[in-house]
Amino acid sequence: MPKGTTQTRLNNIAKENATVTIEDLNYDDCVRLAAKEAAQTTRGIMVQDTAWEGYEEIPTWIMQGYGTLALEADQQLASDGCRPTHIFIQAGVGSLAGAVIGYFSNRFKDHPPIMVVAEAGAADCLYQSAMQADGSRVNVGGDMLTIMAGLACGEANTVSWDILRNHADAFVSCPDWVSANGTRIYGAPIRGDDRVISGESGSVTLGLLHALMTDPSYQDFKEALQLNETSEVLLVSSEGDTDPDRYREIAWEGLCGTDKEPFAGI
Repeated sequence: MPKGTTQTRLNNIAKENATVTIEDLNYDDCVRLAAKEAAQTTRGIMVQDTAWEGYEEIPTWIMQGYGTLALEADQQLASDGCRPTHIFIQAGVGSLAGAVIGYFSNRFKDHPPIMVVAEAGAADCLYQSAMQADGSRVNVGGDMLTIMAGLACGEANTVSWDILRNHADAFVSCPDWVSANGTRIYGAPIRGDDRVISGESGSVTLGLLHALMTDPSYQDFKEALQLNETSEVLLVSSEGDTDPDRYREIAWEGLCGTDKEPFAGI
């Protein structure tokens, strides 16, 4: 596991009878280390949702699995007579985002929802790639320390990037406070709404949506995305309370609640 991983998350993986360590490496370098060890192990196999040249079959299968989530959400929405006008989806390497955006781009070919990809600002490889505006991928290095540990990935999945660069309408690089606000809002919703226990990597899209809808400084971005009071926005919370100590720091103690560095979007 990469540098910055909490002990609680390590312990939870160890409970699955795994041998697990926290390395002095970032996520992408940990992936390379694991791939090297798998290649040197008899009958070793790498199971990973990021893809690179020469390693794309298994990540594609995993993306197809993520697509089941989009299918089930679509079926539930349709049963309620709803059709999303917008989809906000979080991204690390982009596999979940690519699966969800790929599904709904195909589902509504003639008039797809407006689709927004949200990343951790410390690991915003998709946003940086979009800034290039030439279809190329940009890698982000360094420690990539963020409370959004599940999104702390600096190199895009080659398969999903092909989908995202052609079908996503916007990419947003989000500071940690955006995710922390999302966790708090999910956990203490407006009366009548269901409470959702959402971890840091799952809540960034709600935090982003809330900021866009309530903060006048993002009015231009809000209008560019055609967000208004009639919008039907689909969000995906991809993580529960996977680290109870960190969750309490956010929900009870206001972690990342004061530094409101603005986010950037394209």
